[in-house]
Amino acid sequence: MALLKRLLRPAKQDPISVSQIEALFNEAIDLHRRGQVGDAELIYLSIIEAQPRNFQVLRLLGVAASQSANPQGALEWIAKAIAVKPDFTEAYLDRGNVLHSLGQLDAALASYDIAIGLAPNFGEAFFNRGNVLRELRRLEPALASFDRALELDPGLVTAHYNRGRVLQELGRLESAIASYDRAIALKPDFVGAHSNRGTLLQELQRPEEALASYNAAIALKPDFAEGYSNRGTALQELQRLDEALASFDRAVALKPDYGESHWNRALAMLLAGDYENGWREFEWRWKTTEVLGSFKREEMGAAPWTGQESLSEKSILLYCEQGLGDAIQFCRYTKLLAERGARVVIEADRSLVRLFTTLEGVGEVVAVGDKRPKCDFFCSMLSLPLAFQTTLSSVPAAVPYLKAEPDKVLAWKTKLDGDSRPKVGLVWSGGFRPNHPELWSVNRRRNIALRKLAPLKNPEIEFYSLQKGQPAASELLGLIAEGWDGPAIIAGVEEQVLDFADTAALIENLDLIISVDTSTAHLAGALGKPVWILNRFDTDWRWLLHREDSPWYPSVKLYRQESLGAWDPVILRVRDDLAAWAKSARAKDSAGATAS
Repeated sequence: MALLKRLLRPAKQDPISVSQIEALFNEAIDLHRRGQVGDAELIYLSIIEAQPRNFQVLRLLGVAASQSANPQGALEWIAKAIAVKPDFTEAYLDRGNVLHSLGQLDAALASYDIAIGLAPNFGEAFFNRGNVLRELRRLEPALASFDRALELDPGLVTAHYNRGRVLQELGRLESAIASYDRAIALKPDFVGAHSNRGTLLQELQRPEEALASYNAAIALKPDFAEGYSNRGTALQELQRLDEALASFDRAVALKPDYGESHWNRALAMLLAGDYENGWREFEWRWKTTEVLGSFKREEMGAAPWTGQESLSEKSILLYCEQGLGDAIQFCRYTKLLAERGARVVIEADRSLVRLFTTLEGVGEVVAVGDKRPKCDFFCSMLSLPLAFQTTLSSVPAAVPYLKAEPDKVLAWKTKLDGDSRPKVGLVWSGGFRPNHPELWSVNRRRNIALRKLAPLKNPEIEFYSLQKGQPAASELLGLIAEGWDGPAIIAGVEEQVLDFADTAALIENLDLIISVDTSTAHLAGALGKPVWILNRFDTDWRWLLHREDSPWYPSVKLYRQESLGAWDPVILRVRDDLAAWAKSARAKDSAGATAS
């Protein structure tokens, strides 16, 4: 700074020489590189006073302003640099970076495009352009940008990493892992790459490998709360529940306000049957991005009900916070609320409205999106177990708590009559929620390819498809065209089902439901109908561990995978039990016919 102090003298002075400006510039650059941005900025300003059109210094003033959290000033300096030198490639890159930081993504993209137009081999511009395109959810162009950046600089670690993130979001999981592997090869201590790699391996049902990746991330960053939380989910998938809980505990200890880890811990507690602690911890879901983004509790226009407030002569609004199966499982609490003196209003998906009017104690059911009646209190259905302090021994398990409409039952009886064989409904695939990518992996693990059900073929049974939607129908038709030798499944009846009330009436005319873990299984259980649930190894919390029965549904029998993805042994057990069940059903029919 000595040279600068000599030059910043008052009154009239001789012009600064070129050599002096060069010395000042070098001193400023050195200060800038060492992080002394304010000192560097002073020198840049002194140079601009002498050379107002020095585009390099104008650009550096823009960079300094940006680093000093003055983005508008940065844009002004960079604009001056570009005005002096319209083909100044680096200035367009800097402008793009500032615009990106301001969230002006389209403008940032345009600036990067200009930089690339001026310098087609400008790898940094391609990399930054890829980042903006990813934020704009233009994933294929983002991937192309990262690919070009890596062509120009194969050692650019962050480009490999960000390329992996784009591939992950595109669902190209194996390719994404390869990108993370390359980033790790170049930078073995890249914590984020190890962690993301673990997430992908879990999605690919490779939890042991995922666990190794999470362990590597934690070894590199011992205070990595997210790593411990993810590690816990992998351990839970492997049914190493005590270790999973310890990992969640560590995540919470490191980051006490980390909602996702609290929620993961809650699910592990509930899976272990620790309802006393699990329900309390479950309330942390409101601090998670996934649940918080799905519902705005402040819009309810009523006070939250926690179980402590009197409901005598009060009204309470229950709403369905998550899936349809959850709503069917927890609407059972309506009766208990009514017994406390409440007028109960339920807000539910339109497909559930008619069905829920059959609940004991319900006063009114409104569809989501329709006008809500004014109520004194509100409560999520998934918070009711906590409010009622539900334990394994106090689950309100009396069934049926939902009913089918008698006229609809009779109508379906007329349609299905004509075959004396026992009737079995089949569901092999749960509903797909396109707006919930966090559930896609679960869907893949819980669903079963129809062709795997071929061993269930039994000429003594009449099978009906309860699948809704074209994909299931196409799957069945495709197998038939290939010469399907599985059970003769009657399809088409589901096309006459408009909502869950219709499904309930259809189920009442069937003798048994065999289903993956989906809303139809919950409905059958709520109706008290025998239902065999084909359950994945990394089971949902509500089915607990190492049980064939369910405290929630007395008519449920669980057929569990003994290892991840192993459906064939499950199907063979179901086949054998189904044959015995059909034989028993025939014997009962014969006994009934003889008695009559």
